[in-house]
Amino acid sequence: MSETVLKIRIYGDPALRKKAKEVSKVTSEHREILSQMSRIMYEQSGIGLASPQVGRTEAMIVVDVGQGLYKLINPKVVKKQGIQALEEGCLSVPGVCIKIKRADKVLVTALDDNGKKVSIEAEGLLACCLQHEIDHLKGKLIVDYASFIDKLKIKKKLAALEKKAKNDILSEAKNKSCQLQL
Repeated sequence: MSETVLKIRIYGDPALRKKAKEVSKVTSEHREILSQMSRIMYEQSGIGLASPQVGRTEAMIVVDVGQGLYKLINPKVVKKQGIQALEEGCLSVPGVCIKIKRADKVLVTALDDNGKKVSIEAEGLLACCLQHEIDHLKGKLIVDYASFIDKLKIKKKLAALEKKAKNDILSEAKNKSCQLQL
């Protein structure tokens, strides 16, 4: 199996808006991707990362808010309770923070990296992080929660991120086409 190099996709990259597909059978490739995602998340000082953020189409997330690492496949929020509002940032939307109302407590079901069914009862920051990463699997970003005023405030920053994403995509395509030339 050739190793796939994963990198964080930035706002404006179409991969961030694609809905992730359910994983039907957990394989060693999925475990390797989850390990790489964990490494990237820690290197970037993040507390969560979803597969679309690294250009993958499978429904997978990693989360660690200081209570231990969760590697989850096909995660779903099956129960919500209460309301909290936290200011959230995102590795794919660097430099942007949005205050978002989410459930304070959630029950999430998923598969672990061995394909075993797991249920996680979470509250506070962990609940927020799980909901944030599961949003990514639906193609939803923190900027989608921004008020009209907030969108005006971050408009220039988002335009700069979109430009960077476009340049990254063009550069990546150029590098791929050059790799076969000898």
